[in-house]
Amino acid sequence: MNIYVGNLSYDTDDASLRSAFEQHGAVDDARVIQDKYTGRSRGFGFVEMPNDSEAKTAIERMEGANLDGRPLRVNEARPRESGGRGDRDRRR
Repeated sequence: MNIYVGNLSYDTDDASLRSAFEQHGAVDDARVIQDKYTGRSRGFGFVEMPNDSEAKTAIERMEGANLDGRPLRVNEARPRESGGRGDRDRRR
C-alpha cells in the first residue's frame, strides 16, 4: 500500500521517514519529495508498505505523530488523476 505523509519538516530525509514507519512493519520504499529546482523538501513524501494490514496500522498510529518536531498528516495515497498539465488539449 502506498501511504501519503504530509506536513514533513524540511529536515526530514528518506532515512528518518523510513525509520519512523518501520516501527509498524516492513517498508519497501520511503521518499521525501523534493523541489526539482532547489532540491529542498516540498514538505511531503510517500511510504510503500507491502503488507496492507501493517500499512493500515501505520496510518492509524502515525497520523498526528511528531517527526522532527512536526505533527504528521498520514493517509492512503490516492492515484494521480488523469489530465493535469501534461495532458491538455493545446488548440491554438
